[in-house]
Amino acid sequence: MNFLTLLPLAVVMIAGTQLVAAVFFASSDRPRPASLGYLAGAAIVVGGGTTLAWLAARLFKINFGDGGRGAIERGIDWLVLVLLAVLAVVVFRRRRSGPPGWMGRLQHAGPAYALKVGLLLFLAMPADDLTMVTVGASAARHDLPWWHLLPFVLLTLALLALPLLALLLLGHRAAGVLPRIRDWANSHSWLVSEAVIAFFVVITIFDLVR
Repeated sequence: MNFLTLLPLAVVMIAGTQLVAAVFFASSDRPRPASLGYLAGAAIVVGGGTTLAWLAARLFKINFGDGGRGAIERGIDWLVLVLLAVLAVVVFRRRRSGPPGWMGRLQHAGPAYALKVGLLLFLAMPADDLTMVTVGASAARHDLPWWHLLPFVLLTLALLALPLLALLLLGHRAAGVLPRIRDWANSHSWLVSEAVIAFFVVITIFDLVR
């Protein structure tokens, strides 16, 4: 496994409510500062969450891996499989949840409020928590250095920034594009997430049977 294998899970991080919130911020009264505040909050949580998971798994291997490294790695693989199974169920159950009612307030958000939303939204979503633990634990299990987490974090932020990029590139024409991004995130993103999870399950099973 290398950092490229982890990248598809960035789709799971932003699918659904997270991307819908990014659309609302890009359509708000102050789209640029609000979107940047939201991205900053997401960066803090995603970067911190994956780092903590990586550190925990790495310390576990260091403290308990002497004389039984293969067993420890298999244990981490089984943990990742359980996390992926739970993540698949969470994504499936939320497939028709739609955006929560409070998102209407994001239209008038400033950067400070958007920062708080980015922090809380990524902390409070079980799917994001499970994905961050999966990414961090998988990277540590395969002895990937910490910086290999950065492409995953950066891709997550790049996907979240798509509505803002659409606004910057298309100007007033973005008014027609942003609703389509929002509708896609509401209707189809869960299918992409499930496909990514299945892909990662196959990789983890391959590690177990080697």
